[in-house]
Amino acid sequence: MRIAFYSPNKPLGHPDPSGDQTIAQGLVEALHGAGYACREMSRFRARWFWREKGGWSRAVQGVVEALRQSRIWRPHLWLTYHTYYKAPDVIGPWLSRLLGIPYVLVQPMYGTKRRRRAETRPGFYLNRWALLGAHLAVINNRNDLAALERVVPLNRLAYVAPGIFPEMFVRCEAARRTVRAHWGFAAHDPVLLAVARFRPGVKRKSLHFLFHALARIGDNPKPWRLVVVGDGPLEAEMHRTAARRLGRRVVFVGRVARRELHAYYSAGDLFVFPGIRESLGMVYLEAQACGLPVVALREGGVDQVVWDGLTGILIPRRDPGAYAEAVRNLLQDEARRRFLGLKGVRYVEWYRNLHRQVRYLAGLLESLV
Repeated sequence: MRIAFYSPNKPLGHPDPSGDQTIAQGLVEALHGAGYACREMSRFRARWFWREKGGWSRAVQGVVEALRQSRIWRPHLWLTYHTYYKAPDVIGPWLSRLLGIPYVLVQPMYGTKRRRRAETRPGFYLNRWALLGAHLAVINNRNDLAALERVVPLNRLAYVAPGIFPEMFVRCEAARRTVRAHWGFAAHDPVLLAVARFRPGVKRKSLHFLFHALARIGDNPKPWRLVVVGDGPLEAEMHRTAARRLGRRVVFVGRVARRELHAYYSAGDLFVFPGIRESLGMVYLEAQACGLPVVALREGGVDQVVWDGLTGILIPRRDPGAYAEAVRNLLQDEARRRFLGLKGVRYVEWYRNLHRQVRYLAGLLESLV
């Protein structure tokens, strides 16, 4: 089966990484691994295109180029990943009809309040048009279901749990020793790890919350260090805030290639990222696959990728004191950290394994074709 692929929010090769891009790349890789030919048909980035000079012209060019490629390659199915009001799919609905092939959306989103503002109204109606034309809409976040039911019939909706490739994130003791030695940490120094992009919005709020909460711990029960992996436009602000709150306890290591992240997860003892309004958070699955217990907030879709009480601790409200207490308790209890870490590895392998999820998705696509 040949699958035409399109990601309107961010092309597969976009230089600015994000969780959505990671999911899209994993989806394509998994489909290839399952024996399907999957080709990106357009790199047109639809995000807010109607607000930009020449945006509509570029959209038309994207449609024409994708049509040219499609007529040569002759796909059996069109699959668009993540359409929503900021980045609606303006290519797939047209081309799937012209080519006479099924049109599938993976991780679409819908919110009726977006039609109220002039700024978001074009994106709302374009996204609605895509949803109305879909033969199948596949969600990976249960929180999106209620809104989508307003526009997509139930018999065209399916749920496939989020997942990662567990083999990419395996705990490595040799890497742990190497990375910790590079930082000058002793073998038994407690190390907290966070992985995030330093960008405005919820990531910024989460990092500020984290620094504020950890400042309450002090050296109780013993001296610990925080390692932050990531970069972004707010890097200078994050450095200043962390230095003011945590002093020399925090180390920033910059951006790390995803294929190398397992070494940094392996060097840590506890994964700490609050996840304010986090849609899902692939970093939580990556950390658990490497045996790191998680401390996060019970917000957004975090509880769909962290098993509260079994692979980590989810704080029910934005309470820095409660967050700090959870971290402190796990720093004091090495046996519980080890138990949560082992359960996290098994949780990802059995319930959030992308190989398994894509086999189920492939069955749905085969039935449409």
